[in-house]
Amino acid sequence: MERCRPLTAFFQKIKTDPRICSTHIGLFATLVEYWQANDFAEPLRAYAHEIMPLAKILANTTYHRCIRDLHDFGYINYEPSYKRNERSKIYLKL
Repeated sequence: MERCRPLTAFFQKIKTDPRICSTHIGLFATLVEYWQANDFAEPLRAYAHEIMPLAKILANTTYHRCIRDLHDFGYINYEPSYKRNERSKIYLKL
């Protein structure tokens, strides 16, 4: 049950955060699922094209805006790789 803590804490915190929309919620939930599927690796390493279909995000700009928002709002720590052959690092906070 401890492994679901990030998702539970996220939902508790967004209750009072008007900046969060359904796309942010879907992306964060997808990151938690991807994290679990990768044996709770810390940091989570992923390409945008691996996460986007799971989160039902079609546009690169939407994905990058939302992941940067989650970083800026303090829900994740996002370290983009800027390299095509290296996955970005994502740390779930909470």
